[in-house]
Amino acid sequence: MSPAKTHNELPVPRTGRDARLAIRAGELNGQTAGLAPGYVQGNLAILPGNLAGDFLRFCQLNPKPCPLLAASAPGDFRLPTLADDLDIRTDIPRYRVFRRGELVDEPSDIRAHWRDDLVAFVLGCSFSFEEALLEGGIELRHITLNATVPMFRTSIATSPAGPFHGPMVVSMRPMKPADAIRAIQITTRFPAVHGAPVHIGKPELIGIADLMKPDWGDAVPVHDDEIPVFWACGVTPQSVVATVRPEFCITHYPASMLITDRRNSEFAIM
Repeated sequence: MSPAKTHNELPVPRTGRDARLAIRAGELNGQTAGLAPGYVQGNLAILPGNLAGDFLRFCQLNPKPCPLLAASAPGDFRLPTLADDLDIRTDIPRYRVFRRGELVDEPSDIRAHWRDDLVAFVLGCSFSFEEALLEGGIELRHITLNATVPMFRTSIATSPAGPFHGPMVVSMRPMKPADAIRAIQITTRFPAVHGAPVHIGKPELIGIADLMKPDWGDAVPVHDDEIPVFWACGVTPQSVVATVRPEFCITHYPASMLITDRRNSEFAIM
């Protein structure tokens, strides 16, 4: 069997379904940025049913880092509001499996971990607004460098719900001040996929000591004429998992997203 290839080595899938089929077949792995342009990508959190109600409430209380796009019925691996043929167990390039807060596996398929009581939550992803930023002529450094966007655990507390609490995670994009203003205007139109930034400049004010040492993703240079711009990030549930240490949880691997059949344009407000 030949090894899976990254999407840089294969033609870019043009639709969400094409991307899912390629991922399901093991033909694509790694990050999903740039796959199926125009189609909504989502972050993933899967939890036992006894925690699902509290996590739903957590998402409702924290819509910036956890904008909920869909939730499954217990034990159901389908999410028909996002795509007709979606299988949450196979359609993400890489997953992370946690037991009591400890990472135990990073598989490309979670059928062996699936249980009848599991509920899947799909959260909005910044890849949707990044498309609009690029169309607006704004450079995104991590895309220029073919890297994964840098993500940081912050000192910004989320609003608790049941056992769920913990710090917000943000993603960072360096921009010139004029581009930062334009980026605020553009991303404000996408409240379902994190919306406007949560902080601009001075990373130390939100608990980030070193921009060159992200907690997830890759460090990118911030030039002297630029400022760091921070958006709430869908990796926040993974930070919360590390804090809460639930008995069992599955998430996506950072930057390896679920690609749906929904269009980014559906989530823009004019």
